[in-house]
Amino acid sequence: MVSESQSQPHFHYDLKGLKCPLPALKAGKRLAALAPGSVLTVETTDPLAVIDIPHLCQEAGHRLITSEATATGHRFVIKRA
Repeated sequence: MVSESQSQPHFHYDLKGLKCPLPALKAGKRLAALAPGSVLTVETTDPLAVIDIPHLCQEAGHRLITSEATATGHRFVIKRA
């Protein structure tokens, strides 16, 4: 069985080292450039991204598939609306 995130075009965006509000702003711009249904994995180190990225998804209608802590920060998997 193929998971939802594997059946769509999948992109990776490394935003480690950027501080608030840049991770959310850059993720929003990247999502806007992708085709609807595309999946974007965003890697961050900014602790405020755990608030900003879900808020971005909610406001723009994107679906936050997963949000998980990593050894160096946080990883978000987002399906573009």
